[in-house]
Amino acid sequence: MDQARGVVELVGDVLGGEVVGAYLHGSAVLDRLRPASDVDVLVVARRSLEPGERRVLVRGLLDTPGDRPVELTVVAHPEVRPWRYPPTGDFLYGEWLRGEFEAGAVPEPAPMPDLALLVTMVLAGDHPLAGPPPARVLDPVPRADVVRASTAAIPALLADVEHDTRNVVLTLARVWSTVATGVIRSKAAAADWAASRLPPRHRAVLEHAKRLYLGFRYDEERWSDELKARVPDHVRHVVAEIRRLSG
Repeated sequence: MDQARGVVELVGDVLGGEVVGAYLHGSAVLDRLRPASDVDVLVVARRSLEPGERRVLVRGLLDTPGDRPVELTVVAHPEVRPWRYPPTGDFLYGEWLRGEFEAGAVPEPAPMPDLALLVTMVLAGDHPLAGPPPARVLDPVPRADVVRASTAAIPALLADVEHDTRNVVLTLARVWSTVATGVIRSKAAAADWAASRLPPRHRAVLEHAKRLYLGFRYDEERWSDELKARVPDHVRHVVAEIRRLSG
């Protein structure tokens, strides 16, 4: 929480009174932080950031101390209320982009379907770090848009399955769960939901991914050759189930 508050203070220093609210989401709200979990913060601002504000915010985030990676999303309030799909994200910082930011890249506004999921999690979690409760700032996202946003992530997930196996397997389980039920579960809860619906031959891959998620950092991730060889069939099965449900 200290790390999340530090991020909010940084944003406040850059934007001042232009901040409408700041909200915790992700693992910290859906379940609890695990060894590899990010600190996820959504900030709603009154307007889009100026170029200079973007640069200052990136520099501050690169220098922010803390034990966990930070993911900060900033949206301009008029872009998400009234709600429409796909929404535009104004600023996105994540540790997976650190190399680009250190080389001078600055986040720019861009379509961000994933905001449908973030807004839904923020409303469900109801954990303001600054400003009013999220229900006074954000509109509910229609289930159809939550499903669209969930399935929109599949191509990128498939492209990363070899190098980000644990995360891809668990995220696909969550997409399946979300498409089927409309509920965004934690990765561990989504894994349990999916495992109960998988044929026995596909369960071991998901159970191992969940075990890694619960107890190990990414640099500690290990897969046996036998399990790794079973990942493609598992992924194909889950994606087929998602596509069957989503049409």
